[in-house]
Amino acid sequence: MSLTVPNDLLDQAKTGDVDDAAFLACVRDSLPYAWSLISDLVRQRTETGAVFADNHTPPPSEEARGELLRCLASDAMRGALERHFGVRLAFQNCHRVAVFDPTATKELADFITPRAQILNQKPELVDC
Repeated sequence: MSLTVPNDLLDQAKTGDVDDAAFLACVRDSLPYAWSLISDLVRQRTETGAVFADNHTPPPSEEARGELLRCLASDAMRGALERHFGVRLAFQNCHRVAVFDPTATKELADFITPRAQILNQKPELVDC
């Protein structure tokens, strides 16, 4: 299961739309490693003024890796995180998360090319 959903949030979803704040709290509480990594990258990008910041360190466990995969594979979670942090997210392999300034369209386009994916491959990442 991707998220641990509190009963009040489930009730909210059953009766209508779920607001981003409640959804983001659920994501933050359910996927703490993914939330922390993305938050840290956003902070790093902001502090350096760079157009993007990315992670090169593999997750510390399979549980953490699973959090990243679940979080970034979900259009709803990814979209809510992008709106909340004011960034665009990109993902390569099993752990290379990147946060982009929304205006960094060329850099994002370069990051998500097949060429970039191939160049990011390493033998130790084949089974990640």
